[in-house]
Amino acid sequence: MAELDTSGGGKKGGKVRSKKASTRVDLTAMVDLAFLLITFFILTTTLSKPKAMDIAMPDKDEKKPDEQLAVAASRTMTIILGKDDKLEWFVGEPGKSAPTVDGYGKNGIRKALIEKGKEIQDKFGKYMVVIIKPSAKSVYKNTVDIIDEMNITAVKSYAIVDITPVEIGLLQKDGLY
Repeated sequence: MAELDTSGGGKKGGKVRSKKASTRVDLTAMVDLAFLLITFFILTTTLSKPKAMDIAMPDKDEKKPDEQLAVAASRTMTIILGKDDKLEWFVGEPGKSAPTVDGYGKNGIRKALIEKGKEIQDKFGKYMVVIIKPSAKSVYKNTVDIIDEMNITAVKSYAIVDITPVEIGLLQKDGLY
């Protein structure tokens, strides 16, 4: 509420002066409204939820070989993650086809995934299977980046498995280990 003080303040001397009105604004209602608005916005705000990706990891149980899915090497792309944000990829078995050193992004592995996926789909009528093998020299960010590339290129089937000594040798040969 606002108040208007119109008291003359007493008489001093004999001069007649005009009355000065002093104003006083009561801000209690405005403070109450501010707290109500703050409370409303805090309670109605949605907090950002962390985004997580679902990954299906293969079983390490080697006692049940009949439950493993056999996939032809000719429609399997292997991606080996190396150091310095570089990777090697090849289609088929290690050592039988020359690996290609590539980087991440739209002109790197993404382009290769799209092209080879289409090529394998046209040739065999089945989708490509991608095997991701992080090395000891790759960082966690590289694994997240390659999984992002799998989602961007809509690869239907991929797995993260352990790297073999033959593939470590390929990385060492190209200076990525």
